[in-house]
Amino acid sequence: MKIISRYLFALSIILTNFFQSAKSQVDSIQRAQDSTKRYRIALFLPLYLDSAFDAGYNYRYDKNFPKFFNPGLEFYEGAQLAIDSLQSKNLNLDVEVYDTHSGNQTISQIGESPDFQQTQLMVGYVNAAELRDLANLALRKNIPFINANYPNDGGITNNHQLVILNSTLRTHCEAIYKFVQRNYPTYNLLFFTKKGEDRVKNYFMDVERNTASVPLRLKYVTLDQPSAQNQILSSLDSSRKNLCIVGILDDNFSKTVCTTIASVNKTYISKIIGMPTWDAIDFSRPEFTDQEIYFTTPFYINPNDSLVISIQQYFKNKFYSRPSDMVFRGYEVMFRFSQLLALFGTNLSGSIGERKFKVFNDFDIQPVFLNRQNPTLDYLENKKLYFLKKVNGNIVAVY
Repeated sequence: MKIISRYLFALSIILTNFFQSAKSQVDSIQRAQDSTKRYRIALFLPLYLDSAFDAGYNYRYDKNFPKFFNPGLEFYEGAQLAIDSLQSKNLNLDVEVYDTHSGNQTISQIGESPDFQQTQLMVGYVNAAELRDLANLALRKNIPFINANYPNDGGITNNHQLVILNSTLRTHCEAIYKFVQRNYPTYNLLFFTKKGEDRVKNYFMDVERNTASVPLRLKYVTLDQPSAQNQILSSLDSSRKNLCIVGILDDNFSKTVCTTIASVNKTYISKIIGMPTWDAIDFSRPEFTDQEIYFTTPFYINPNDSLVISIQQYFKNKFYSRPSDMVFRGYEVMFRFSQLLALFGTNLSGSIGERKFKVFNDFDIQPVFLNRQNPTLDYLENKKLYFLKKVNGNIVAVY
């Protein structure tokens, strides 16, 4: 028999267990059988039911496991663990799981189905199109919607039911600017941008115009190409410390810029601050030796946290694998917001910023008003960001 990896085997077990109880494209998780108050939650995930199983619930991929299954499935597994934990707290949940990549129903049709009508909270792992459809549904039905992953407002405005947990790029830029104001205002401050890519630069300039503190003396340097070594080196100052903000969304371009700065770090002592996508860049390579690199994230999993260790041990014992970030994300969202729902009931949208029930992260959910001249609540967003400091590929500090 062909042997597959333990990780794929573990995930295939989860997938098979999930679909054994599936009816059509919706799975209902019933918790506790007593008559105490129950809370109804709709969980929207990309599970790819139609792709994974045929009409007889036979798995289509033999012993293979396509990567596109992973995020939704892992988020589901984390949510399932949270539901089990909440059951021990006597919190009774009816959770309807909807596959956003099923062809059976559109989101609009789901919103009009009988099963959906008593829903009190919506949680979603979504893409851009699903974000807009679910946000519109949440507003129409007056139900809070937690967007757990998509770091964009999708052009949505005037929607008090939308909550964005994965902070937008604008919020990252605001946080970086304030971080530099507090910690490095006297450095030689450089902002590197890519020619033709002004989005991040424009966010910084907007923060600069509206800051209540003394504006930073940023020097903006537009690079024609990532290997524009002369442009980069001529901007650095050997007589003082440099703080280089690389406001470039192209990770390959950014990595080349960082390589150039790191190559002269002994002569031009520099710190580098980058974009939230930098967690995917390998900064452990020799060319980055001893270079301090910072980037922001709204989700930080402390490896020493007792709950983190417990979940890791559970996955090791049961599935011979390690839980991904999506497992922790699913656990945190379900555990925290279910309890907020139980505490505040249908008024959850007015109390969503309550900081009780912390799991892994200190979410700071604040109202967002995009139009300063005509302030209307556009959505709610997590404004808490962690600054991770990496040296030689290792996280050595968290701010």
